[in-house]
Amino acid sequence: MTHNEEIRSQVLELAETLTDEQLNQKVRDDQWSIMQVMDHLYLMEKNLTNTMKKVLEDGEEKSVDDKPIHLTVDRSRKVDAPSYVVPSDEFITLDEMKDKLYKSRQALQQFESETNEEKRQKKAFPHPVFGLMTVNQWIPFIGYHEERHLDQMKEIKQQIL
Repeated sequence: MTHNEEIRSQVLELAETLTDEQLNQKVRDDQWSIMQVMDHLYLMEKNLTNTMKKVLEDGEEKSVDDKPIHLTVDRSRKVDAPSYVVPSDEFITLDEMKDKLYKSRQALQQFESETNEEKRQKKAFPHPVFGLMTVNQWIPFIGYHEERHLDQMKEIKQQIL
C-alpha cells in the first residue's frame, strides 16, 4: 500500500495547486478534465474494492501467476474505461472529491488489513488487459493505475495553464 499512498498524495498535491474551475476545465470535448480523472480514480478504487470483497467471499480458488502490472503506467497503449468507471460531466469541488477519495481509500485499507493475504492469493478475477489477476495483485494495481492517470493529470494541467 506504500506505493498507493505515495501516488495518492501526488494526485492530491497536484489538484491542490488549481482552482475548482481549473480542475473541472476540459481542454477538448473528447478529453477528461482533471476532476473527471480524479472521479474515475475514485470510481475505480470503490468498484475494485467491492469486487475484491465479493471474489474473496464467493470466488473459486484459482492458481494464477503474477502479471506485470507495473506496465500499467505505460500510456503508449490506450485503454478505454469500462462504463461503470466513466466519470460524470458534473462540476465537483476539490473538497467533495477529496472526501470521496478518502472514503474509497479507507475502504481499500480496511479490506487489506482485515483479510488474509494467503486467501487473497488464491482468489482471482480478470483484468481487461492482463487477464486473470489475484486479489493480492489488484491492490497494488490500483496504485499503478493512479500513477498512469497522474501523468495524464500533469499533461492536462500544462494545457490549461
